[in-house]
Amino acid sequence: MPFHKKSTKPKAPLAEPELLDYAVKSLAAKMKSERDLRRRLSPRANPEAIDKVIAKLKELGYLSDARFAADFARLRQENEKFGRRRVQQGLVQKGIAASLVNEAVTKQYEDVDEAALARQYVERKRLKQPSGDREQRQKETAKIMRRLIAAGFSSKAVWAVLRDWGGSDIEEVDVEGSSEE
Repeated sequence: MPFHKKSTKPKAPLAEPELLDYAVKSLAAKMKSERDLRRRLSPRANPEAIDKVIAKLKELGYLSDARFAADFARLRQENEKFGRRRVQQGLVQKGIAASLVNEAVTKQYEDVDEAALARQYVERKRLKQPSGDREQRQKETAKIMRRLIAAGFSSKAVWAVLRDWGGSDIEEVDVEGSSEE
């Protein structure tokens, strides 16, 4: 059976009450930033109606980029075990203002031991300790390092995890340029 082809006819623009209802249902399904919600509403209405709906949602307390940023940072840290940098990147991609990003991430990660969070990430992803001959261990260690850096952890936290495993064959290099003295 062939896939159902979606209609190419543009949908009729929604009036303001219907647009508000559509926006509330969209927010009820998944929390969104203001930019994401604007993108979702843009094919359904003109910019003036979208501005009015966004203002109404903010007035009702249904839409708040500050609350979105705080919840996003908390969920990524608690559930995904992501590092600070990865959460910052995610919030910037969602269109959150830099000041709100810094505030939310700083508040969420102020009492977090980054090395311990990196260890939790390793456990969650079931990354295995490098084994085999020297060349194989180096390849596996480099792969783990890339995964941890991509997950938003600093080089200091990555090296702490590798040191805990004992005797990495790769020389420690501070890729961020910060001194540990």
